[in-house]
Amino acid sequence: MADNNHSHFQHSYFVLTGIPGLEQQYYWMAFPLGAIYVIALFGNGIIISTIKSESSLHIPMYYFLCMLAFADMGLTLCTLPSMLSIFWFDYKFIAFDACLVQMYFIHTFSAIESGVLVAMAIDRVVAIWNPLRYSTILTNRVVCKTGMAILSRAVCVVFPIPFLIKRLPFYRSNILSHSFCLHQDVMRLACASTRVNSLYGLIAVIFTKGSDSLSILLSYVFIFRTVMALASREGQRKAFNTCVSHICAVLIFYVPLIGVSVIHRFGKHLSPLTHALMANAYLVVPPVLNPIVYTVKTKEIRKKIIQIFVQTKITAEG
Repeated sequence: MADNNHSHFQHSYFVLTGIPGLEQQYYWMAFPLGAIYVIALFGNGIIISTIKSESSLHIPMYYFLCMLAFADMGLTLCTLPSMLSIFWFDYKFIAFDACLVQMYFIHTFSAIESGVLVAMAIDRVVAIWNPLRYSTILTNRVVCKTGMAILSRAVCVVFPIPFLIKRLPFYRSNILSHSFCLHQDVMRLACASTRVNSLYGLIAVIFTKGSDSLSILLSYVFIFRTVMALASREGQRKAFNTCVSHICAVLIFYVPLIGVSVIHRFGKHLSPLTHALMANAYLVVPPVLNPIVYTVKTKEIRKKIIQIFVQTKITAEG
């Protein structure tokens, strides 16, 4: 499969891998996979439209949720073309430059989601620590600046990665391990030293997800201490209840991320199937489960979904 173009030292394309060992089942897997993408896009779209239309949700907590939904939709749209081309049409090729573009946006939206989860943790800290000043501390201006800072950090940190890959020669294998392009997966196929890429990748991860996970952990240590200082058991329960959705979102994002990182570093002996399933879970699971979690916990979003289904039924019957 390798495209031995020594004059340019680059492949014209890469070959994506679906789920090893299940190639004969791709046709049947295509339908649940398509349903997963529909749920992700529909669910996050509902969250965004509900927050936009309901004036009661025009508060920082839901503005940050709207940002999370945008990030989830971005991740979904990044992986959708290559995943569906493999499972629906058995087309596994992706152009070199298209691979770099997909890689950039996957890592950018992942960094945005991580940053938004930090902002949501800080939002919960302010709401529980000083509820009377919540609206004066987290003004619309502060929320807007926070969103711009999250976006700018993600764009700037990930920006050098495609160029660091572009400078490397590729003239041996061009078969990737996943159904989409990730930095570490493309980098391992290079036919030259990848020390610079590895070092920058490590710095980028520490600066984004490493610092973000530490910030979230410290935020919840502060929240726990603040809540436990409350005299009322009912007050403690209500305070913790406001954090349930965010804790679920953090676990949904970071557990697959940690799993992928651990398997990549220490799971060389594991089967390709395990690597593929973990990578797919890392990018597909959060956009699907986050809307479900927030729909269960938010009455306005539940009402919006019911209205859509009722209108659809009336239209179908009419």
